[in-house]
Amino acid sequence: MHKKVFIEKLFQEGKSAGFEEMEVYTQGTQNLDIMTFKGDITKYAISEDEGLSFRGLCQGKIGYAYTEKLDENAVHMLVDQARDNAIILDHDDQEYIHGTGDIYQDVDHYHGSCETVSNEARIAFAKQMEETAYGYDKRVDTVNYCLLNSAKDHLQIINSKGLNLTDRSNVFIAYLSVIVKENEDVKTGAYFMVTNDYSKLDYHKIAKKAVDKGISMLGATSIESGHYPVILKAEASASILKAYAPMFSADNVHKDLSLLKGKLREQIADSCITIVDDPFMEDGIWSSAFDAEGVATTCKKLVDQGTLTTYLHNLKTAHKDGVASTGNAYRGSYKGAVNIAPSNLYIQKGSMDYEAMMKEMDYGIIISDVQGLHAGINTISGDFSISASGYEVAGGKICRPINQITMAGNYLELLSDITQVGTDLIFALPGSGYIGSPSLRIKSLSISGK
Repeated sequence: MHKKVFIEKLFQEGKSAGFEEMEVYTQGTQNLDIMTFKGDITKYAISEDEGLSFRGLCQGKIGYAYTEKLDENAVHMLVDQARDNAIILDHDDQEYIHGTGDIYQDVDHYHGSCETVSNEARIAFAKQMEETAYGYDKRVDTVNYCLLNSAKDHLQIINSKGLNLTDRSNVFIAYLSVIVKENEDVKTGAYFMVTNDYSKLDYHKIAKKAVDKGISMLGATSIESGHYPVILKAEASASILKAYAPMFSADNVHKDLSLLKGKLREQIADSCITIVDDPFMEDGIWSSAFDAEGVATTCKKLVDQGTLTTYLHNLKTAHKDGVASTGNAYRGSYKGAVNIAPSNLYIQKGSMDYEAMMKEMDYGIIISDVQGLHAGINTISGDFSISASGYEVAGGKICRPINQITMAGNYLELLSDITQVGTDLIFALPGSGYIGSPSLRIKSLSISGK
């Protein structure tokens, strides 16, 4: 059955079944994963997923159902399941179907290269990325992970209140991890690039960065435990912010799952810190004119010169708090419920570049990599204890690599102890949001070593 006819029938039957307001959310995704190992293609996987979600207001509550099939049976099933789900809900949280009237920005985050670049060219790119890494330095023992992922997505939101919105997006992710070896010393290095424009992928840069990272850690040892001045490199800071990003969700605040509860309009960071959620960012992987409820997105400062100015809201949490939605409703897929997530969220750049920041450090530590974030952080208390590695700095220069250390503290205290913000804004791998940070200079952090 044609989608337009299916939706018309669905709304007709839904109205007859007692639904006062209804919404259809359709989504289709296509993924291609290419992996190589020692010149051979070890994975070539094409996957597609397409489906439709029905959400409707019945007896004052919202019910959900979804399907991959568009036929008469699916119409009946969606209406019956959504009605049953609405009736049995045992909580008072009210969801809402958005109406018309919003003004939407023109956001184009779909690049034609996802259509024009052949799969053969993508295979060649992955092989060249691996080959370049091996040829870059004789100490490269193994390229243990070489991936080129490409994905494209299209969605549409149609509801009984007259809303009809469409969006499409695409992304390329190139990721390389190498094992380097010198005598008996073995270290790893990794680097990735994320873009929606295939021409911006550079396998030479990816290979060089991954190999350089691994080689720079050869000979690393631990350091004496203590409190040290720290430069948190952009990659590490972005990873930590990504792990703490759920603290900005108003839903988590309402559920007592956020360390930011009760801190609205309070100073939570040094005045040099401004955190932005920008759905219009050029090259932003999560750029969009509207959110998963059809609400127009907005660019906003969550933290403005250290002060928490807003949480991230969908319609449900906005109504509960008596504010407007910030346009941050999120659905992981058509199968999922409406949640909250950032779009392109980042700490705004400062004025000092990373090299200058390091030259000003008489003695301290650079944290370049962090591990075990999900096990080592608490988004309710803000406490963290994270495995890390990096470099010891003396006289403004790196003097040796260090590993087998743990950095511990509290995230809000860390944000309050920042003295300088770098110019080198870097984003972590995209997930439920695209999260970035520059390098940050911190007065002091507790480091456990030997």
